[in-house]
Amino acid sequence: MFNDKQNQVLSYELDSSRIKSRSKGNVSLSYLEGFDIIETANKIFGFGNWDYAITKLEQVSQELNHNQNNVIGYKAIVQVLVHNEQHTKDISREDVGFGTGIAKTLADAHEGGAKEAVTDAIKRAMRSFGNQFGNSLYDKSRQHQGNSQNYNQPQTQQIPQQQQYQQQPSQHVQNNTPQDYASLYNLGLTIMEQGQNLIVVGDDIFSKKDSIKACGFRWDGASKLWYKPLEQQAA
Repeated sequence: MFNDKQNQVLSYELDSSRIKSRSKGNVSLSYLEGFDIIETANKIFGFGNWDYAITKLEQVSQELNHNQNNVIGYKAIVQVLVHNEQHTKDISREDVGFGTGIAKTLADAHEGGAKEAVTDAIKRAMRSFGNQFGNSLYDKSRQHQGNSQNYNQPQTQQIPQQQQYQQQPSQHVQNNTPQDYASLYNLGLTIMEQGQNLIVVGDDIFSKKDSIKACGFRWDGASKLWYKPLEQQAA
């Protein structure tokens, strides 16, 4: 279903800079933001190669809190579909999410609760695809409490992300293109094929734009991607 490069990226350890934390009672919870999940899916699977559908959305509670704000709870069930490049085969995942909207007006509380429930369901469905979608955050044996010092220290049996890119570059890209992208892999970036283009994938990509441009990639404002046509590589 997935190509070698997608499987490789999916297996990488979760970048600690993507992890956010919040308090719930006396417990600190680690999570990924909704926009981050969608952006990651676009990078790994490709625009148009995945989508989701809301199969159920219902209100489950309504009350007033001590500040006389409306508190409305929603439950959502979302189905995520990931397509192969030819759109001939799909992988389907489905999960449930919950959200709470708190506002002075009923309309705003309904809106907040419904949106939060759908986002939560998307995140829970996507986590079945592994580390890049936050599945490791559910591992109670790992420390995901927002301690940046721990994140920056590689675990004993893990390969740091930069070394992973160096040791496991995309063979498909390297075998078909003469360009050496070692400088980009050393920056923690990677190169993937998407349609008729090569695209650059990675974090803090704008701070590395000079290195990316030096390798011949161009910025596309519509798709928000650095790209290079495959035929340009073959020339």
